[in-house]
Amino acid sequence: MNVDAILQNKGHAVETARPDWPVSRVCARLDELGVGALVVSADGLRVDGIVSERDVIHQIAQGGPKTLERPVAEIMIRSVVTCRRSDNIAHLMETMTERRIRHLPVVEDDQLIGIVSIGDVVKHRILETEREAHALREYIAS
Repeated sequence: MNVDAILQNKGHAVETARPDWPVSRVCARLDELGVGALVVSADGLRVDGIVSERDVIHQIAQGGPKTLERPVAEIMIRSVVTCRRSDNIAHLMETMTERRIRHLPVVEDDQLIGIVSIGDVVKHRILETEREAHALREYIAS
């Protein structure tokens, strides 16, 4: 199974933040959407960075409340780890575990086409395991 299978189930919509948004606006958007990270993109098509709840907390711990007034471009992660729709799920799990990241933007031809979270990967893997178990039970029963 690959990333494309996850995107087919969850869709290709990606919530983004503009680089000039203040961190406070990013926090409000994360809360409003109930997501853990936003891709930072000036045009909604290319990945300029990514910012997660953990990134915000870390920056506030370092810089205090004034961090909320700073543009998100100043605190975002610039070297974003991405994946492609053809990447397999095992590779994603390995990457997320090794790098301790929870969100991977999906990029094809330098264009943002989706995002995959650790929750998406786990959900997909559980469904895949349930399907395999069901197929084995049917095979044994026949």
